[in-house]
Amino acid sequence: MVEYTFTLDNTFGALADNTRRDILRRVSEAELSVSQLAKNYDLTFAAVSKHLKVLERAKLVIKRRNGKEQLVSLAPQAMADAAQYIEWYKQFMESRLDALEIYLKEDQNGRQ
Repeated sequence: MVEYTFTLDNTFGALADNTRRDILRRVSEAELSVSQLAKNYDLTFAAVSKHLKVLERAKLVIKRRNGKEQLVSLAPQAMADAAQYIEWYKQFMESRLDALEIYLKEDQNGRQ
């Protein structure tokens, strides 16, 4: 459970930044080199590399070498874990809201 929580913390922390979300969007469409990614931002190459390290730590991307190039691709399992977590809370909250609705209807009927 601790490992799962740590992974989710890293995932949501990584997703909290707009640049990292945009990087994920780009690599979800195609595997890109770090240089190709860096061209899209008004950031230094080092800054983009730091964003990629955060995404790697969260296991959202995978980097591999191809000669001198480092290629970045999406690692969808971390996103699937985050989606599963969000879905659990969605169902939990919907059941709570359904119970509240029933309670309010019963209370309203009791007052009439």
